[in-house]
Amino acid sequence: MSGLRLAHGTWVLVGDGEKALFFRNEGDATYPHLVVEDVFAQENPPNREQATDSPGRMNRGRPSNNKSAIEPTDWHRLAKDRFASEIADALYRAAHENRFERLVVVAPPQTLGELRKAFHKEVSERIVAEVDKTLTSHPVYDIEKVLKIGR
Repeated sequence: MSGLRLAHGTWVLVGDGEKALFFRNEGDATYPHLVVEDVFAQENPPNREQATDSPGRMNRGRPSNNKSAIEPTDWHRLAKDRFASEIADALYRAAHENRFERLVVVAPPQTLGELRKAFHKEVSERIVAEVDKTLTSHPVYDIEKVLKIGR
């Protein structure tokens, strides 16, 4: 991506599986100035702290001593996917209220994929760019810089 033109009023979502920052560009395409619109965060401890038991085992339908392991549930991953759905719902409400016309989505690849699946058509049609980076813990200045130079 070579230099993203971030027009005045464009919304920028910077998210991952645990935190989402919603910005509005109060600057212009040459000098973006991101202002926080909203912040979502969720507590999502590692899977080992959420799971209670080791995975179970089951018979394959015939009486025997051979049992197969049941795939363990990844509670941490499920929480991240659910969070992507919550972000998509919030953006749908904002789009439905015409609070933004253009949206830039910045997220790591896995989260970006979950967001794409969860976005309503009304939100997807307003996306002008996607950046596959993890920037939720970066200061606003760094986010503006990444969006300005498009890297």
